[in-house]
Order: sequence, then structure tokens, then C-alpha cells
Amino acid sequence: MAGSIRVGIGGWTYAPWRGAFYPAGLPQSQELAFASRQLTAIEINGTYYRTQKPAAFARWRGETPDDFVFSLKASRYATNRRILAQAGDSIQRFVESGITELGPKLGPIVWQFAPTKGFDAADMEAFLALLPGRADGLALRHALDVRHASFATPAFLKLARKYKAAVVITDASHYPLIADAAVDFVYARLMQSRPHLRNGYAPKALQHWAQRARIWSAGRAAEDIAGIEGMPAARERKRGRDVFVYFINGAKERAPAAACALLKGLG
Repeated sequence: MAGSIRVGIGGWTYAPWRGAFYPAGLPQSQELAFASRQLTAIEINGTYYRTQKPAAFARWRGETPDDFVFSLKASRYATNRRILAQAGDSIQRFVESGITELGPKLGPIVWQFAPTKGFDAADMEAFLALLPGRADGLALRHALDVRHASFATPAFLKLARKYKAAVVITDASHYPLIADAAVDFVYARLMQSRPHLRNGYAPKALQHWAQRARIWSAGRAAEDIAGIEGMPAARERKRGRDVFVYFINGAKERAPAAACALLKGLG
């Protein structure tokens, strides 16, 4: 039994997409409605920089198809701090800001840490213990976007698994690739789109990511991506895993084309 596979981009408001991804003359007010009918998910980055109002989340829910999903990047005030154990108030403000207005369209919450933030086991566990499992009756899924090489250690993966948080699988030249598919979903952020390629990624690279997504969805580990020494890259899950793949940054102008090409490759 396989999980779902969702593919998307970061945000939906970006001028270079107008006339390329978005039809010429499409009003900006209709861009989310259009994007959500070409893709199956969007990662909202604006929630990282500022608090949104409940009405905004409700509006986004109303403009998108029933089976669409939003991932949310959590507030930077919760993660960009020296002592993560003191993030409780910021976490609470974010969770209570209206995110549950998305209802069943609420996907994983991404907690992104600064590239300079190293791994401190005690502090990270204190932070993970603060993340709520539910809000207003909705189950919450948490993904950890760590960007310092010190997190590539079994001690970190054991903590993430203990608290049922996914470790973001990042395809980037400047951040570590930590391949771990141990919880009930996989979260991948692909950041190496190239401007000279029509779809951002070469066809063979997109084929590889499609195959990995299928393997993760089936509950297995993608063996062509090395895990952390001393830790199996995945636990077999008969019920499969939900998979979220986002094309983020790199040549951002190519992100929609990359996402659409990957969706086509997945059939």
C-alpha cells in the first residue's frame, strides 16, 4: 500500500513566472487558483518571515482544489535563536496564528534552522519536545530542515525518529544531504535547478527523483542516496509513506516547469 506523492514549488507569487508558467494577462489574484490546478502542493514561505492572519489561510483553502496541500515554513523566530529550548512562546504563536484554517489541506510544517546552527543534542531534544502533535483536532507533521554538517550523525536521527519528525532531504551543493526515511512521510527540497535547462533539472535527474519518490511512497529506502553511517536509511513500512517534493530556489524561474515535469514522469 503506497502513500501519496505530492510535488510543488515554493510560493506562487514570482514575476518571472508570469507569461511563462502563468498565462499572459492572468490577474495576480488568480495565480494561486491556477498554480494549484497544475501542481499538487505548495510550500508557503511567507509564514517564515511574518505572521499571517487566519483569514488568509481560510482564503487559500477556498481558492484551491479539495485534494491540494500546503506545507508551511514555520516562523523564523522559533528556529533562528541561540537556545532552541526557549522557543516555546514562538512555536505556540505560530501554531495558533490560524494555520488550522487550512483544515485537511494543512501539510507538514517545516522548521528551518540557520546554516550556522550546529547540533546540540540536549537543546534539540528540548525543542522537539515543544512541537505539538495536534492543533484544533488536526494532526501536525513536522519536518526539520537542518543546514549544518554536524547534524549528519546518528544521534540527531535518533532524536528525529523519537519525536516522529522527518529530516528534510535537501538537494543542494552547499547544505548536507541527510537521507532518512524513517517516519510516515518524506520531505524533499530540490535546490539545484539550472537556468539553461528548460525544466531546471536534466531529464535523467528528474527520472531519478521520480523513482526515489516511488520507492519512498512504497515504504522502502532509496538505496542510491547514502544514509548516515551506523543508521539504516529507512524502516520498511507496509502502509508506505506520503512524499512531498518541492523545487525551491536554484534557478527559481524554472521551478514550475521542473515540478510539472516530475509530475508527468510520475504518471
